[in-house]
Amino acid sequence: KAPLKKLDLQDGDSFVFLGDSITHQCLYTQYVEDFFYQRMPHIRLKFHNSGVGGARAWDALARFDEDIAAYKPKYVSILLGMNDGTYRSYDQATFDAYHRDMTTVVEKIVASGATPLLMTPTMYDSRSARMYPRKGRTYSDGLLTQYNAVLTYYGTWLRGVATENGYGFVDMWGPLNNLTIAARKTDPSFTIIRDAIHPDAPGQAVMAVAMIDDLGLKAPLSNIRLTLNRKDEPKATSTGGIVSDLKRTENGVEFAWLAKGLPWVLPEEAAIGVNLTKLGHRNSREGFEVHGLAPGRYELSIDGTVVGTWTSEQLSRHVELQANDKTPQYQQALEVAYLNRSRNSGPVRNLRNEWRVFQRYARDNRDAKTDAERENVAQWKKRLEGLPERVAGHAAEAKKIEDRIFAVNQPVSRMYVLTQVVAPAKKPATN
Repeated sequence: KAPLKKLDLQDGDSFVFLGDSITHQCLYTQYVEDFFYQRMPHIRLKFHNSGVGGARAWDALARFDEDIAAYKPKYVSILLGMNDGTYRSYDQATFDAYHRDMTTVVEKIVASGATPLLMTPTMYDSRSARMYPRKGRTYSDGLLTQYNAVLTYYGTWLRGVATENGYGFVDMWGPLNNLTIAARKTDPSFTIIRDAIHPDAPGQAVMAVAMIDDLGLKAPLSNIRLTLNRKDEPKATSTGGIVSDLKRTENGVEFAWLAKGLPWVLPEEAAIGVNLTKLGHRNSREGFEVHGLAPGRYELSIDGTVVGTWTSEQLSRHVELQANDKTPQYQQALEVAYLNRSRNSGPVRNLRNEWRVFQRYARDNRDAKTDAERENVAQWKKRLEGLPERVAGHAAEAKKIEDRIFAVNQPVSRMYVLTQVVAPAKKPATN
């Protein structure tokens, strides 16, 4: 079968992010949500984070019905393996357990009617582990020199499974490693995974870009092309929106622009990752070009706010506005990103913490052999009382913030005014 080429998501579809603590961080998941909130505000998807710190594939099976299948997902992304490898050199029995449980996870996702999106485990940064040793933790030579390769092996197996069965596939490992190696050519201490395991916000931005790229969603946001001819009326061609009320002015041109979406903008803590991946240019390009302008320098204002000045030559080649924080569109998208950050750092994270308790109960219940261990299981079970109600409460709080997001993220018509501010100096008259 051909691997999945592109996600097909419609209004009301459900998407589940299944994973371990890297998913529980609520960062790469948040940034992927931002992409849909900003770039595709005309559809409303149901996102559910199903990450739990320390999870292995077995743990996902233990909570599968209530924490995954219950959300009736169309797609389930799976980021598991970092803990399954047990942080040591390759061991066949350890991989066999991962192979068995991951195979079952995938089979249950398919049986639920969803499409699995298999994702490689992320990078283990052994250099970062040496630079920033964690208190109380010792590192074996195998962990420092071989564990990143172990994760590569796990990810390569997943790629084969996805290719053979026609599932989605995302390479998380490759971009994190490649960008780190490139950066270390000029800064040997560079890292985007300070604790060696959990990517920081910039690294999570790299992960979000990997998902958007590998799941077939990479595309420019919009392009506006104006042609000014002295004899004819100005003309506009565009993608990603509609130009209206186009007219010449005394020293420039003006028009109204209604875009279909907003630029993909992430909070400032992810900025390094945004720059490393060229996120704006590659995944959210907002082009503007004008042909036929008189030579000189021109100022562009949007809704009365000056966003920049360019020469007529630069404008004829095109300029990009998606990363220009002066534009009203950028500020609108940033407000969406901040709202979603509060949604993920608050109720979504709180919801995931509820399932951390369940994970501890499920493991202890599986392993209990003595009366003391069974008594401990009973204590964990008691803490689970009221879990469905608490989960529903956190989900309701998350939805309130999402309702605010959809009140903010809708594109509005913007007034563009391009005005000549500096004309080329006239040459002195000669006899």
